[in-house]
Amino acid sequence: MNKNNLLTSLSFLLLIAVITMAHAYKSNDKSDRVMDSWRLLGSVSAGHNGDHDVIHVDGPHDTYRKLKFKVTKSPLNMHRMVVTYDDKGAPENIDVRNEIPKDGESRVIDLKGGKRKLRSVEFWFDTKGILNGKAEVTLFGMK
Repeated sequence: MNKNNLLTSLSFLLLIAVITMAHAYKSNDKSDRVMDSWRLLGSVSAGHNGDHDVIHVDGPHDTYRKLKFKVTKSPLNMHRMVVTYDDKGAPENIDVRNEIPKDGESRVIDLKGGKRKLRSVEFWFDTKGILNGKAEVTLFGMK
């Protein structure tokens, strides 16, 4: 093999190695984004005749470390949330005390103990007048 052919072959192998490493980096970067994305856990319609509702998180129970919720269709005054975990232990009371406007979101809520398996999340609220209609509360979790 002459010198030019050897140099061309080495350059080709180097190019393949760089492309392979770039692809592997891009694949890992994408999986990290998926792990940090919000997942839909459920939603409830907050009527005017009730002051609380619950979203049951269906199994198999994944682990989550953060929660947030979005309010659509009508504003809502959220007082607190009660998070019940799949494992044994007392439910976690989380004071929200926030008026969420129509199409608004809550703050990001960190769960105690890091990653936890959720059984249900109960919301305590009051609605903002009959003329505004029912608010839809949608719960999201981050692994």
